[in-house]
Amino acid sequence: MARRVAGGQGGTAARAPGPKAARRPEVRLPALEPYGGAELEPDGDYDGLEFRDQDFAGQDGGGARFMDCALTGCALDETRLHRARVLDSVLTGIRGVGTDLAESTLRDVEVVDARLGGVQLHGSVLERVLVRGGKIDYLNLRKARLKDVVFEGCVLVEPDFGGARLERVEFVDCVLKGADLTGATLTDVDLRAAAALDIARGVDRLAGAVISTAQLLDLAPVMAAALGVRVDGGLEGD
Repeated sequence: MARRVAGGQGGTAARAPGPKAARRPEVRLPALEPYGGAELEPDGDYDGLEFRDQDFAGQDGGGARFMDCALTGCALDETRLHRARVLDSVLTGIRGVGTDLAESTLRDVEVVDARLGGVQLHGSVLERVLVRGGKIDYLNLRKARLKDVVFEGCVLVEPDFGGARLERVEFVDCVLKGADLTGATLTDVDLRAAAALDIARGVDRLAGAVISTAQLLDLAPVMAAALGVRVDGGLEGD
């Protein structure tokens, strides 16, 4: 089973007020059995297995449960994992386009060096999840619930958080390009350590987030447009 550790620094040294730190997962897997290589099954039950370099393209594992598992180098192109449950598991080097994880549950999960595009996670629940490294294009998290989630050292191209609820979510050395926050609710979201922050829509939903002074200046034109403020430099030099 996974063991969890609280986020944040130890000790009693004072620090500036900030958002509550996300609790990161710390997954310690038991001895795993190699997966036999059969196709995924809808509502399948996978416990204590190692999936290595498996090609699950186009397969249907909707409603399946993955518990104490390691998926390494697996292909998930158009794989159907709708309403799957991924618990206490590590996913390393997974790749694929159009993976369907809508309405799924990811709890105590580490996703490392993923290369994914068009992943459907709308309506899903992510709790104590670490996404480290890799690149994910067009990540669909509409109306999802994220709690204690850390995006670290990864690239997110046009992620869609429309209508999602984010609580204790951190972006560390993470590049966000064209993020959509339309209708999102943010609580204790820390964007200060993001390597790049580009919000295409929903900048008005940043209440509940913390950004740096430099990020505020970068976002000023988008914020002005959202408020209907016209910036006119015509008086310069008068």
